[in-house]
Amino acid sequence: MPMRKTLLGLLVAAAAATPALTPASAEEQINLKISHWVPASHPLQKALEDWGASVEKASGGTIKSQVFPAQQLGKAFDHYDMARDGIADVTYVNPGYQPGRFPVIAAGELPFLMSDAKGGTEGLDAWYRKYAEKEMKDVKFCLAFIHSPSSFHSRTKKIVVPEDVKGLKIRPADATIGNFVTLLGGTNVQSSAPEARDIIERGVADGITFPWGSLLLFGIDKVTKYHMEAPLYVTTFVLVMNKATYDRMSDKQKKAVDDNCNTEAAGRVGEPWGKFEDAGVDKIKAQSGQEVYTLTADQLASWKKASEPLVKSWADGVKKSGSGVDPDAAMTELKTSLAKYNALTQ
Repeated sequence: MPMRKTLLGLLVAAAAATPALTPASAEEQINLKISHWVPASHPLQKALEDWGASVEKASGGTIKSQVFPAQQLGKAFDHYDMARDGIADVTYVNPGYQPGRFPVIAAGELPFLMSDAKGGTEGLDAWYRKYAEKEMKDVKFCLAFIHSPSSFHSRTKKIVVPEDVKGLKIRPADATIGNFVTLLGGTNVQSSAPEARDIIERGVADGITFPWGSLLLFGIDKVTKYHMEAPLYVTTFVLVMNKATYDRMSDKQKKAVDDNCNTEAAGRVGEPWGKFEDAGVDKIKAQSGQEVYTLTADQLASWKKASEPLVKSWADGVKKSGSGVDPDAAMTELKTSLAKYNALTQ
Protein backbone atom coordinates (compact mmCIF):
# COMPACT_ATOMS: atom_id res chain seq x y z
CA MET A 1 0.00 0.00 0.00
CA PRO A 2 2.76 2.51 0.87
CA MET A 3 4.50 1.63 -2.39
CA ARG A 4 1.28 2.23 -4.34
CA LYS A 5 0.86 5.62 -2.68
CA THR A 6 4.45 6.48 -3.45
CA LEU A 7 4.01 5.51 -7.12
CA LEU A 8 0.78 7.51 -7.34
CA GLY A 9 2.55 10.49 -5.82
CA LEU A 10 5.35 10.25 -8.36
CA LEU A 11 2.87 10.11 -11.24
CA VAL A 12 0.99 13.15 -9.94
CA ALA A 13 4.24 15.06 -9.52
CA ALA A 14 5.37 14.10 -13.03
CA ALA A 15 2.07 15.23 -14.50
CA ALA A 16 2.33 18.54 -12.71
CA ALA A 17 5.84 19.05 -14.03
CA THR A 18 4.84 18.24 -17.63
CA PRO A 19 3.55 21.31 -19.49
CA ALA A 20 0.14 20.99 -21.16
CA LEU A 21 -0.02 20.96 -24.93
CA THR A 22 0.10 24.51 -26.20
CA PRO A 23 -2.23 25.61 -29.03
CA ALA A 24 0.78 25.85 -31.35
CA SER A 25 1.87 22.26 -30.75
CA ALA A 26 -1.72 21.06 -31.10
CA GLU A 27 -2.27 22.78 -34.45
CA GLU A 28 -3.55 20.65 -37.28
CA GLN A 29 -1.18 20.22 -40.22
CA ILE A 30 -2.81 21.90 -43.22
CA ASN A 31 -1.86 20.85 -46.75
CA LEU A 32 -3.20 23.31 -49.31
CA LYS A 33 -3.98 22.27 -52.86
CA ILE A 34 -3.41 25.37 -55.01
CA SER A 35 -4.88 25.07 -58.50
CA HIS A 36 -4.40 27.12 -61.66
CA TRP A 37 -4.91 26.55 -65.36
CA VAL A 38 -1.85 28.01 -67.10
CA PRO A 39 1.30 25.97 -67.88
CA ALA A 40 3.85 25.28 -65.17
CA SER A 41 6.29 27.43 -67.19
CA HIS A 42 4.06 30.49 -66.69
CA PRO A 43 5.32 33.02 -64.09
CA LEU A 44 2.15 32.48 -62.09
CA GLN A 45 3.48 29.03 -61.12
CA LYS A 46 6.46 30.50 -59.27
CA ALA A 47 4.35 33.32 -57.86
CA LEU A 48 1.97 30.79 -56.31
CA GLU A 49 4.84 28.62 -55.08
CA ASP A 50 6.34 31.71 -53.44
CA TRP A 51 2.95 32.59 -51.98
CA GLY A 52 2.65 29.12 -50.48
CA ALA A 53 6.19 29.29 -49.09
CA SER A 54 5.44 32.63 -47.45
CA VAL A 55 2.31 31.21 -45.81
CA GLU A 56 4.27 28.16 -44.64
CA LYS A 57 6.96 30.32 -43.05
CA ALA A 58 4.42 32.59 -41.35
CA SER A 59 2.57 29.56 -39.98
CA GLY A 60 5.68 28.07 -38.45
CA GLY A 61 5.59 25.21 -40.92
CA THR A 62 2.07 24.02 -40.07
CA ILE A 63 0.61 25.07 -43.45
CA LYS A 64 2.22 23.43 -46.46
CA SER A 65 1.06 23.60 -50.06
CA GLN A 66 1.35 22.05 -53.50
CA VAL A 67 0.63 23.89 -56.75
CA PHE A 68 -1.30 22.03 -59.44
CA PRO A 69 -0.89 23.76 -62.84
CA ALA A 70 -2.43 23.32 -66.29
CA GLN A 71 -6.00 22.35 -65.33
CA GLN A 72 -4.87 19.23 -63.48
CA LEU A 73 -7.69 19.56 -60.94
CA GLY A 74 -10.32 21.08 -63.22
CA LYS A 75 -11.12 23.31 -66.19
CA ALA A 76 -10.24 27.01 -66.20
CA PHE A 77 -13.90 28.08 -66.25
CA ASP A 78 -14.61 26.06 -63.08
CA HIS A 79 -11.96 27.39 -60.73
CA TYR A 80 -14.20 29.63 -58.60
CA ASP A 81 -16.60 26.76 -57.96
CA MET A 82 -13.67 24.42 -57.31
CA ALA A 83 -12.65 26.63 -54.37
CA ARG A 84 -16.25 26.95 -53.20
CA ASP A 85 -16.76 23.18 -53.28
CA GLY A 86 -13.37 22.19 -51.85
CA ILE A 87 -12.04 20.46 -54.94
CA ALA A 88 -9.02 22.70 -54.39
CA ASP A 89 -8.17 24.85 -51.38
CA VAL A 90 -6.88 27.88 -53.27
CA THR A 91 -7.67 28.67 -56.91
CA TYR A 92 -6.75 31.18 -59.59
CA VAL A 93 -9.90 32.63 -61.15
CA ASN A 94 -10.66 34.79 -64.17
CA PRO A 95 -14.03 36.31 -63.14
CA GLY A 96 -14.62 37.40 -66.74
CA TYR A 97 -14.90 33.77 -67.84
CA GLN A 98 -18.42 33.79 -66.36
CA PRO A 99 -20.23 36.83 -67.79
CA GLY A 100 -22.60 38.55 -65.37
CA ARG A 101 -21.65 36.50 -62.31
CA PHE A 102 -19.17 39.03 -60.87
CA PRO A 103 -20.34 42.40 -62.23
CA VAL A 104 -18.50 44.71 -59.82
CA ILE A 105 -14.94 43.50 -60.43
CA ALA A 106 -15.67 43.66 -64.16
CA ALA A 107 -14.95 47.40 -63.85
CA GLY A 108 -11.28 46.47 -64.02
CA GLU A 109 -11.80 45.03 -67.50
CA LEU A 110 -12.97 48.32 -69.00
CA PRO A 111 -10.66 49.56 -71.79
CA PHE A 112 -8.07 52.28 -71.29
CA LEU A 113 -8.32 52.28 -67.50
CA MET A 114 -5.03 50.86 -66.18
CA SER A 115 -1.50 51.69 -67.29
CA ASP A 116 0.65 48.92 -65.78
CA ALA A 117 0.49 45.57 -64.01
CA LYS A 118 1.95 46.29 -60.56
CA GLY A 119 0.17 49.56 -59.81
CA GLY A 120 -2.97 48.33 -61.53
CA THR A 121 -2.91 45.20 -59.40
CA GLU A 122 -2.48 47.13 -56.16
CA GLY A 123 -5.11 49.70 -57.10
CA LEU A 124 -7.62 47.03 -58.11
CA ASP A 125 -6.99 44.90 -55.03
CA ALA A 126 -7.25 47.77 -52.55
CA TRP A 127 -10.50 48.91 -54.17
CA TYR A 128 -12.20 45.52 -54.56
CA ARG A 129 -11.75 44.17 -51.03
CA LYS A 130 -14.97 45.58 -49.61
CA TYR A 131 -16.98 44.46 -52.65
CA ALA A 132 -15.54 40.94 -52.61
CA GLU A 133 -17.25 40.27 -49.27
CA LYS A 134 -20.60 40.22 -51.09
CA GLU A 135 -19.70 39.39 -54.67
CA MET A 136 -17.53 36.40 -53.77
CA LYS A 137 -19.21 35.42 -50.52
CA ASP A 138 -19.03 31.67 -51.28
CA VAL A 139 -15.26 31.71 -50.76
CA LYS A 140 -12.61 33.51 -48.77
CA PHE A 141 -11.26 36.25 -51.03
CA CYS A 142 -7.47 36.44 -50.91
CA LEU A 143 -6.28 38.95 -53.50
CA ALA A 144 -6.90 40.45 -56.93
CA PHE A 145 -4.42 41.18 -59.71
CA ILE A 146 -4.11 41.92 -63.43
CA HIS A 147 -1.76 41.27 -66.34
CA SER A 148 -0.12 44.04 -68.35
CA PRO A 149 -2.27 46.09 -70.75
CA SER A 150 -2.60 44.39 -74.12
CA SER A 151 -4.61 44.37 -77.30
CA PHE A 152 -5.60 42.56 -80.53
CA HIS A 153 -3.57 39.88 -82.33
CA SER A 154 -4.91 38.46 -85.58
CA ARG A 155 -4.06 36.00 -88.33
CA THR A 156 -6.04 37.53 -91.19
CA LYS A 157 -5.57 41.31 -91.24
CA LYS A 158 -4.39 44.33 -89.27
CA ILE A 159 -6.93 45.68 -86.83
CA VAL A 160 -6.19 49.39 -86.82
CA VAL A 161 -9.52 51.16 -86.22
CA PRO A 162 -12.69 49.91 -84.50
CA GLU A 163 -14.39 49.35 -87.86
CA ASP A 164 -11.82 46.67 -88.68
CA VAL A 165 -13.38 44.31 -86.13
CA LYS A 166 -16.63 44.09 -88.08
CA GLY A 167 -17.11 40.60 -89.51
CA LEU A 168 -14.17 39.07 -87.61
CA LYS A 169 -14.37 36.14 -85.21
CA ILE A 170 -12.49 37.10 -82.04
CA ARG A 171 -11.64 35.14 -78.93
CA PRO A 172 -12.08 37.79 -76.18
CA ALA A 173 -10.11 37.82 -72.95
CA ASP A 174 -13.16 38.43 -70.79
CA ALA A 175 -16.84 39.33 -70.86
CA THR A 176 -16.22 43.07 -71.23
CA ILE A 177 -14.04 42.63 -74.29
CA GLY A 178 -16.61 40.17 -75.58
CA ASN A 179 -19.22 42.93 -75.34
CA PHE A 180 -16.82 45.27 -77.13
CA VAL A 181 -16.36 42.83 -80.01
CA THR A 182 -20.13 42.51 -80.36
CA LEU A 183 -20.53 46.28 -80.23
CA LEU A 184 -18.05 46.61 -83.10
CA GLY A 185 -19.83 44.06 -85.28
CA GLY A 186 -17.57 41.09 -84.62
CA THR A 187 -18.43 37.59 -83.41
CA ASN A 188 -17.17 36.18 -80.13
CA VAL A 189 -15.59 32.74 -79.98
CA GLN A 190 -15.37 31.57 -76.38
CA SER A 191 -12.43 29.52 -75.14
CA SER A 192 -10.10 29.41 -72.18
CA ALA A 193 -6.49 30.47 -72.65
CA PRO A 194 -5.14 26.89 -72.97
CA GLU A 195 -7.54 26.24 -75.87
CA ALA A 196 -6.95 29.53 -77.70
CA ARG A 197 -4.22 28.48 -80.12
CA ASP A 198 -6.27 25.57 -81.39
CA ILE A 199 -9.32 27.63 -82.30
CA ILE A 200 -7.21 30.14 -84.23
CA GLU A 201 -5.20 27.43 -85.97
CA ARG A 202 -8.42 25.72 -87.11
CA GLY A 203 -9.87 29.00 -88.36
CA VAL A 204 -12.65 29.02 -85.78
CA ALA A 205 -11.34 32.44 -84.70
CA ASP A 206 -9.58 35.13 -86.74
CA GLY A 207 -7.97 36.87 -83.81
CA ILE A 208 -7.62 37.18 -80.07
CA THR A 209 -7.05 39.65 -77.26
CA PHE A 210 -4.10 38.35 -75.24
CA PRO A 211 -1.05 39.63 -73.32
CA TRP A 212 2.33 39.56 -75.07
CA GLY A 213 4.45 37.13 -73.07
CA SER A 214 1.62 34.62 -72.85
CA LEU A 215 1.19 34.89 -76.61
CA LEU A 216 4.56 33.13 -76.88
CA LEU A 217 4.02 30.80 -73.95
CA PHE A 218 0.78 29.38 -75.39
CA GLY A 219 2.18 29.27 -78.94
CA ILE A 220 -0.38 31.75 -80.23
CA ASP A 221 2.40 33.67 -82.03
CA LYS A 222 2.64 30.63 -84.33
CA VAL A 223 -0.90 31.20 -85.61
CA THR A 224 -1.11 35.02 -85.62
CA LYS A 225 0.73 37.64 -87.70
CA TYR A 226 -0.61 41.12 -86.92
CA HIS A 227 -0.23 42.66 -83.47
CA MET A 228 -1.62 45.98 -82.23
CA GLU A 229 0.74 47.58 -79.71
CA ALA A 230 -1.71 49.61 -77.63
CA PRO A 231 -2.83 49.50 -73.96
CA LEU A 232 -6.39 48.54 -74.84
CA TYR A 233 -7.41 46.40 -71.87
CA VAL A 234 -6.35 44.28 -68.91
CA THR A 235 -7.93 41.16 -67.45
CA THR A 236 -8.77 40.86 -63.77
CA PHE A 237 -7.90 37.75 -61.76
CA VAL A 238 -8.38 36.67 -58.16
CA LEU A 239 -7.03 34.09 -55.74
CA VAL A 240 -9.76 32.63 -53.55
CA MET A 241 -9.80 30.01 -50.80
CA ASN A 242 -12.24 27.35 -49.68
CA LYS A 243 -14.04 28.68 -46.59
CA ALA A 244 -14.06 25.36 -44.73
CA THR A 245 -10.30 25.04 -45.13
CA TYR A 246 -9.78 28.51 -43.70
CA ASP A 247 -12.31 28.03 -40.89
CA ARG A 248 -10.62 24.91 -39.53
CA MET A 249 -7.30 26.75 -39.11
CA SER A 250 -6.01 27.97 -35.77
CA ASP A 251 -5.83 31.72 -35.14
CA LYS A 252 -2.10 31.67 -35.87
CA GLN A 253 -2.65 29.83 -39.14
CA LYS A 254 -5.42 32.22 -40.17
CA LYS A 255 -3.09 35.13 -39.51
CA ALA A 256 -0.43 33.50 -41.70
CA VAL A 257 -2.96 33.36 -44.53
CA ASP A 258 -4.35 36.84 -43.90
CA ASP A 259 -0.86 38.34 -43.92
CA ASN A 260 -0.46 36.94 -47.44
CA CYS A 261 -3.93 37.92 -48.62
CA ASN A 262 -3.53 41.69 -48.80
CA THR A 263 -2.67 44.42 -51.29
CA GLU A 264 1.06 44.08 -50.75
CA ALA A 265 0.87 40.36 -51.51
CA ALA A 266 -1.21 41.11 -54.60
CA GLY A 267 1.59 43.33 -55.88
CA ARG A 268 4.06 40.50 -55.39
CA VAL A 269 1.93 38.33 -57.66
CA GLY A 270 1.16 40.99 -60.28
CA GLU A 271 4.58 42.57 -60.72
CA PRO A 272 6.62 39.58 -62.00
CA TRP A 273 3.79 38.54 -64.29
CA GLY A 274 3.64 42.08 -65.67
CA LYS A 275 7.36 42.07 -66.42
CA PHE A 276 7.01 38.71 -68.15
CA GLU A 277 4.21 40.00 -70.39
CA ASP A 278 5.97 43.28 -71.20
CA ALA A 279 9.11 41.42 -72.28
CA GLY A 280 7.05 39.61 -74.92
CA VAL A 281 6.66 42.72 -77.07
CA ASP A 282 10.28 42.82 -78.19
CA LYS A 283 10.36 39.05 -78.63
CA ILE A 284 7.44 39.19 -81.05
CA LYS A 285 9.04 42.10 -82.90
CA ALA A 286 12.22 40.07 -83.33
CA GLN A 287 10.40 37.22 -85.09
CA SER A 288 10.33 37.14 -88.86
CA GLY A 289 6.91 37.27 -90.44
CA GLN A 290 5.33 39.21 -87.57
CA GLU A 291 3.98 42.74 -87.91
CA VAL A 292 3.74 44.80 -84.73
CA TYR A 293 2.17 48.20 -85.26
CA THR A 294 1.31 51.22 -83.15
CA LEU A 295 -1.66 53.55 -83.47
CA THR A 296 -1.74 57.23 -84.33
CA ALA A 297 -3.28 59.65 -81.84
CA ASP A 298 -6.43 59.84 -83.96
CA GLN A 299 -6.72 56.05 -84.20
CA LEU A 300 -6.27 55.70 -80.45
CA ALA A 301 -8.93 58.36 -79.89
CA SER A 302 -11.33 56.41 -82.10
CA TRP A 303 -10.86 53.29 -79.96
CA LYS A 304 -11.48 55.24 -76.76
CA LYS A 305 -14.62 56.77 -78.25
CA ALA A 306 -15.88 53.37 -79.42
CA SER A 307 -15.38 51.88 -75.96
CA GLU A 308 -17.39 54.53 -74.08
CA PRO A 309 -20.70 52.57 -74.17
CA LEU A 310 -19.02 49.78 -72.22
CA VAL A 311 -18.98 51.93 -69.09
CA LYS A 312 -22.75 52.26 -69.18
CA SER A 313 -23.13 48.54 -69.88
CA TRP A 314 -20.99 47.79 -66.84
CA ALA A 315 -23.00 50.18 -64.67
CA ASP A 316 -26.28 48.64 -65.86
CA GLY A 317 -24.96 45.18 -65.01
CA VAL A 318 -24.07 46.26 -61.48
CA LYS A 319 -27.53 47.79 -60.97
CA LYS A 320 -29.28 44.66 -62.25
CA SER A 321 -27.24 42.41 -59.95
CA GLY A 322 -29.16 43.55 -56.89
CA SER A 323 -25.94 44.07 -54.97
CA GLY A 324 -26.90 47.55 -53.88
CA VAL A 325 -23.59 48.90 -55.20
CA ASP A 326 -23.70 52.40 -56.68
CA PRO A 327 -21.71 51.99 -59.93
CA ASP A 328 -20.87 55.69 -60.22
CA ALA A 329 -19.44 55.78 -56.71
CA ALA A 330 -17.62 52.48 -57.26
CA MET A 331 -16.02 53.74 -60.47
CA THR A 332 -14.90 56.96 -58.78
CA GLU A 333 -13.38 54.91 -55.97
CA LEU A 334 -11.58 52.63 -58.45
CA LYS A 335 -10.07 55.55 -60.35
CA THR A 336 -8.98 57.15 -57.07
CA SER A 337 -7.33 53.91 -55.99
CA LEU A 338 -5.55 53.50 -59.34
CA ALA A 339 -4.32 57.09 -59.18
CA LYS A 340 -2.96 56.42 -55.69
CA TYR A 341 -0.85 53.59 -57.10
CA ASN A 342 0.15 55.58 -60.21
CA ALA A 343 -1.68 53.25 -62.57
CA LEU A 344 -4.60 55.31 -63.88
CA THR A 345 -4.40 55.74 -67.64
CA GLN A 346 -4.31 59.43 -68.53
